[in-house]
Amino acid sequence: MKEKKLLSWSIISALKTHHALRPTTLKTLLIGLMVVSLLILDSGVSKLLSINILSIQAANAQRITPSDVWQQVYQQLPDFPRENKYISKETGKVAQNNTLVSRLIRYHIYTKERSAIYRLDWKLTLADYLGANEIMYDSSYPGNDILRQNPIEGDRAAIGRLNRSQRDALVQVLVNIFNPNSQNTQAPSPNITTAPNPSRAIPQQPQPGGAQLLR
Repeated sequence: MKEKKLLSWSIISALKTHHALRPTTLKTLLIGLMVVSLLILDSGVSKLLSINILSIQAANAQRITPSDVWQQVYQQLPDFPRENKYISKETGKVAQNNTLVSRLIRYHIYTKERSAIYRLDWKLTLADYLGANEIMYDSSYPGNDILRQNPIEGDRAAIGRLNRSQRDALVQVLVNIFNPNSQNTQAPSPNITTAPNPSRAIPQQPQPGGAQLLR
């Protein structure tokens, strides 16, 4: 009987202790759940903000279609190569609207999926044409599917004939069109010449007889 009483008493004591700890345990669990919820919420908000920023940038670029941009580029750079003498597979006529700039834009945006609002991305695309960056594939180049002759080699040769100032002018015009909120600066002229700095002029050597002139 004594053993049974002791056992029942110990069980009752354990239950009392358990009930005494339950509020503290629940409070701890609630605090833990709140902390975890706040962390998850904070992470979700950060992701949403980054996604929204990227979406806004993409939306701004998508409002302008490549078919509109290439015409604006040639308006600002009328001497830029057009390379639009290729024959259309469908009509059998010259596809005059299938220009070098229109193909370059489609390659940049759709083939390489690069941003249209940053200078660096456009420079990477030009580096592709110059053979200094990523490999360009004939089968995926814009115009290969609708023109009788793949224009990739002619386009690369045309870009290769440009000097650095002409390439920079093209990049600046493209960025200004796709991102009107960028710095409102004009495209650099391809024919800019810099005047020599007088402070860096090379001193001339003294001419014979110069001492006689000082007398």
